[in-house]
Amino acid sequence: MIEALLNTTEVLPKGWRLVQLGDVLSDIIGGGTPSREVERYWNGDIPWITVKDMRTRRPEAIQEHITEAGVNECATNIIPADTVITATRVGLGKVVRVPYPAAINQDLKALIVGPDLDKDYLEWWIISQANHIESIGSGTTVKGIRLNQLKELQIPLAPLPQQRRIVEAIELQLGRLDAAVARLQGAKARLKRYKQAVLKAAVEGRLTEEWRDKNPDIESAERIVERIQERRATIERTSRKTKTSTPAELDLDSLPSLPEGWMWSTLPQLGELNRGKSKHRPRDDKRLYGGPYPFIQTGDVRYANGRLTEFTSTYSEFGLAQSRLWPAGTMCITIAANIADTAVLEFDACFPDSVVGFIPEEDSIDVHFAELYIRTVKQDIERYAPATAQKNINLEVLRDVAIALPPRAEQAEIMRIANSILTTTDETEATLDAQLQQAVRLRQAVLKRAFEGRLV
Repeated sequence: MIEALLNTTEVLPKGWRLVQLGDVLSDIIGGGTPSREVERYWNGDIPWITVKDMRTRRPEAIQEHITEAGVNECATNIIPADTVITATRVGLGKVVRVPYPAAINQDLKALIVGPDLDKDYLEWWIISQANHIESIGSGTTVKGIRLNQLKELQIPLAPLPQQRRIVEAIELQLGRLDAAVARLQGAKARLKRYKQAVLKAAVEGRLTEEWRDKNPDIESAERIVERIQERRATIERTSRKTKTSTPAELDLDSLPSLPEGWMWSTLPQLGELNRGKSKHRPRDDKRLYGGPYPFIQTGDVRYANGRLTEFTSTYSEFGLAQSRLWPAGTMCITIAANIADTAVLEFDACFPDSVVGFIPEEDSIDVHFAELYIRTVKQDIERYAPATAQKNINLEVLRDVAIALPPRAEQAEIMRIANSILTTTDETEATLDAQLQQAVRLRQAVLKRAFEGRLV
């Protein structure tokens, strides 16, 4: 269906004309920003619209208001109610209409229609041209179009009665499409909640209740921790190493009860937990990059969906010399920018001190179970981040996170069940995402067909 809609035709229907936008407008009104330093210009009763107010086509409220003095003494204008207002700098192709008179800033233009142009038709046509308007914009930091470019835009003009029928058809079809999109988004939200419920059930032992009943004689989690401590004590004695720091004691009375055979532990009890390393300054020194060693950053972890299978940057030998190469199987945990995002390396890689690495000791904890567990307590960890623009936590916060540790055999069973469920949900989510993308393309196709005269 989409392919059929995307078929183009350069021949306009009988009675249509291709005209310049400026020829079918009776006026184009610009705006401006009253001086912020003059108090009497601000906090008045006149809504003052900027691109920030264009999140929806019919905003219920405008963020800022100015006074009559702000209008009379500055480069802005009062725009009549229900006028089509479009962005000509920042947010190119956006349109808005408000049901009351309002002033606009310099990034917007109010389009006053002439007798041959319907306002709704104009609005939908601008929306259909968003990509084209963006493409002709110029500017280094922010793209914009000039007034003459706006006036010279070519609009296919149908007879006025047909414009209104086209608007009705657009709104009917896009209304149905929007309802379908809402259902898809609702399904995604429910799927997300289901995944969270699965993760929670996994780390609380509810996925393996029946399995535990059938396997009562497996080695307990407590024995795992005891064996690690014995091994560490032996290494310290034989190598004469300085004794490793003892993890903080957990307040067991404040923690929920666990299934039989489980115990509360911490990551330092179960393996190595340390920050990544990137000593050299400046960090953007070109000598650091372009070699054979994968270099992972917080954004890579965030979008990895639990497993780091690819990378976008590499370190050189010079970069490796001031960093550390962590082995495949390391769990990465972000502690800056994005707090407690997690993923497991599937290749050896370096990462900076904004990422913490966890390498489990042999036979302690399945690294993928550890990653899954941290996902379930992510919000709790985030609460320790200060309320600043650049959120971060320190290594000590992660050292003290209580980990519900199942017996090793049960960890394997938990991951088997959880992976089976999560694989299915990931496939369903991918299907929903594909349908949402299809809806976007179909929306564009409906608008394209409308202004080629093929919708009615």
